[in-house]
Amino acid sequence: QVQLVESGGGLVQAGGSLRLSCAASGRTFSTSAMAWFRQAPGKEREFVAFITPNSGYTNYADSVKGRFTISRDNARNTMYLQMNSLKPEDTAIYYCSAGRFYAEISSHYDYWGQGTQVTVSS
Repeated sequence: QVQLVESGGGLVQAGGSLRLSCAASGRTFSTSAMAWFRQAPGKEREFVAFITPNSGYTNYADSVKGRFTISRDNARNTMYLQMNSLKPEDTAIYYCSAGRFYAEISSHYDYWGQGTQVTVSS
């Protein structure tokens, strides 16, 4: 079992930055693929980024590539999402997830946090 708790969301102006954190409990964090997804009002949940257990491979949605950076600290059981050059279209609830395999598909992930709201004003 893995329990995930996101933090770091908030209100920021366009062009600003935020860093989201995802704290995990459980013994399997260091062997789990981790990902961030987001869901805007009226839209389906969409993939943002994933990272492999040893941080050897990351992948990003085209919409955030070059602006967002995913990372993890297995010693602290924590994953991060550094978000720079934020745009109003980045406004969404951001969810962290954990699973055995990395993928861009939400159904591949077994555990989810409760989400943290990110609002970007223009």
